[in-house]
Amino acid sequence: MTKQRVLTREDIAHRLARIAGHANSLKRLWEEERDYNDMLVQITAVRAALDQVARVILEQHLQQSIHEAVEQQQPEQAIRELKEALDRFV
Repeated sequence: MTKQRVLTREDIAHRLARIAGHANSLKRLWEEERDYNDMLVQITAVRAALDQVARVILEQHLQQSIHEAVEQQQPEQAIRELKEALDRFV
């Protein structure tokens, strides 16, 4: 099993900047009345990138919530927060 590197806030900010760049490209394609297939490809790229960032953020949130729940001995609160996070993501 390979260990994944934990992404820093800077890493996530960089990914979000790339996503913004893709979204701007999509807007430009629309304004230039480019081919719909090109726009759909761009939309697919933006969706995939957003999903990846969301997974990273969710994973970090889960780890932090579990860690805090163990430290504070409040598992019910952690479970409630985790359910809320999953409901937002799914």
